[in-house]
Amino acid sequence: MAKGKPKGQKGKKITLKIAKNSIRISFDGGRRLDLSKMGITTFPNCILKLADVDELDLSRNMLKKIPSSIQKFQKLRWLDLHSNQLEELPKEIGTLQNLFYLNICNNKLTIKNLPEELNLLKNLRILNLGLNCLDSIPTSLGALKELREIGLFDNALTAIPNSVKKLPKLKKLNAKRNPFLDSTKQEEHADSIKRIERLYLVEEKDLCFSCRKMCQDERDKLNKLKNVTPSPSKKPSFPLLLTPNSSAKDNQEEWRLG
Repeated sequence: MAKGKPKGQKGKKITLKIAKNSIRISFDGGRRLDLSKMGITTFPNCILKLADVDELDLSRNMLKKIPSSIQKFQKLRWLDLHSNQLEELPKEIGTLQNLFYLNICNNKLTIKNLPEELNLLKNLRILNLGLNCLDSIPTSLGALKELREIGLFDNALTAIPNSVKKLPKLKKLNAKRNPFLDSTKQEEHADSIKRIERLYLVEEKDLCFSCRKMCQDERDKLNKLKNVTPSPSKKPSFPLLLTPNSSAKDNQEEWRLG
C-alpha cells in the first residue's frame, strides 16, 4: 500500500537543455521559445536564462500561475498562454512594454484577478481574453490606444465599456456568446468597429456601359442576399464552458478572434 498523502498531478520537468532545443526562428527573424503542449504544470524557472527571446509560447499546458519573474522577458513581443488553467496574472506583466500580442484565451480568469497593469501595455495590438470567467471588462483597457483586435467571446459579459468600443485603432471585436443585456445593441457596436464598409476607386460616370451594368448586377445580388430572412436555428448550448480546458483545441488556428 502506498504511504503518505497522494501527490497532485505532476507535469513534465523542463530542463535548460530542453528549453534551448525548443527555440525556433520566427518568420521575421525573431527567436521563439515554443514550450506548448509539453504537459507543464509549473512555470519552468530555468527559462529565465533565456529571457532575451522575442516570443514565448506556453500554450496548451496545465499552468495555474505565472510568476512575477515574467518581467525579466523585457524583449518579449509575443506571449501565448492560451488553454492553461490560469486563475490570475501577475501585475508585473504590465512591464512588458514591447508586447504587441497577448493570448490568454481559454483559462479561468475572473475580473478580480485581471491585473489593472494590463493598461500599461501601450504597444499591445492583439489581446485575446475569450473563454474565461469574466463578467465585466476593466474600463482602463481603454488606455490601450494601439489595440487593433480584442477577443471577449464566451465569457459572462453583460456589457462592453465605451472606452473599449471606442478605441481609435480597433478593427475587430469578437464578443460572441456573452449574455448581453441588450444583444442587438452589442452586435451593432461590434459591427461599428468596421471603419470602412465600401471603397470607391472610380466614379460611376467614368465607367463604360458594360462595366457599369456588371457592377449594378453585383450590387443587386448583394442586396438580395441582405434581404433574405435567415431561417430560425436552434440556440447553441455550451455546457463545457464551465470547464473550458475540457474542450481545448489542438490547432492554434481555432483560437483566432473569429
